[in-house]
Amino acid sequence: MKAKSVLAILAALSVGGAVIAALNRDEIALTLLKRGANQALAHPTIEGLKAGLHAGFCGTGSPMPDRDRAGPCLAIIAGGKLFVFDAGEGSAETLNLMGLPTGQVQAVFLTHFHSDHIDGLGSLGLQRWASSSATTPLPLYGPTGVEQIAAGLSQVYAQDRGYRVAHHGADIVPPAGFGFEAKAFAPPAIGAEAVVYDRDDLKIIAFGVDHRPIEPALGYRIEYGGQKIVISGDTKMCDCVTKAADGATLLVHEAIAPNLTQIMGQAAKGSGQAGVAQVFHDIENYHATPSQIADIATRAKVGGVALTHIVPALPLKGLERPFLGDATQKFKGPFWIMQDGDLVSLDRDGKLTKRRVLRD
Repeated sequence: MKAKSVLAILAALSVGGAVIAALNRDEIALTLLKRGANQALAHPTIEGLKAGLHAGFCGTGSPMPDRDRAGPCLAIIAGGKLFVFDAGEGSAETLNLMGLPTGQVQAVFLTHFHSDHIDGLGSLGLQRWASSSATTPLPLYGPTGVEQIAAGLSQVYAQDRGYRVAHHGADIVPPAGFGFEAKAFAPPAIGAEAVVYDRDDLKIIAFGVDHRPIEPALGYRIEYGGQKIVISGDTKMCDCVTKAADGATLLVHEAIAPNLTQIMGQAAKGSGQAGVAQVFHDIENYHATPSQIADIATRAKVGGVALTHIVPALPLKGLERPFLGDATQKFKGPFWIMQDGDLVSLDRDGKLTKRRVLRD
């Protein structure tokens, strides 16, 4: 057989094999999609969280660009019921990817009204409404002023509401379930506390923190089944957090590393972005460092610490130690830099278990 003929046959076989491989690849991809869809929709993560107290990290980022972190969001699952604290951009999508269905959100609690903590509320409200055929608005708890946010979101999405009812029908998206119901309360002063939710053995206490000049600013303590999770909200180092976190099983605290933000600030200044450089400088005075948080955790005798609202972004694993500084030398318990998709479960004895539940 001539060499050219052999080459032609080999080429044809190669093309045919590639076509078969592509077809097999498509079939495999479709099979995986079906399997994944069945697992995600029929057996969401929340089905395994009917007992105890759990914290799901649905947004560990900040306003700074970070491909791997949604805006601030923490999911609390108590006795199988899902509550959300803050809803930054992308947080609703992350909740669903974690197997924590937005349709099951019972209520949202806001720590303060900075844009990065509320700019995912619209998506969360719409997804909860449509995916559960909700017949009542989503309760939105927050300090006085939350009424304006609830009303504003209803106005912004009013036309979209009409489109969805017209398209899907009132049985699927009941008009009465659209939007948010504001649950405003008088904000406690820095260091003071107020019970804002008390039902079915779950108690949620708001406490004032120091995020000045942003006022009001709150943290929350969640008490359920003999365990406590404390959420700092955005705050500088403050005895108010130490007091609220006394004896808590888990402290969820925002964190900033000035040694890293100063590098970013210098880069911004060097590129002629004076405004950005000033922002990097300003943010240092109303957030807490990991070292300061370790001091709080030690004094409060908490079981473990979960850092969130990470500033700045940490695109390299090697930046985690510079970010933490001496924090893990000061506090000997678990001291985690959280990622979107992490879940921390608390057992009856206060043992903390961290695992990943984010689906690719």
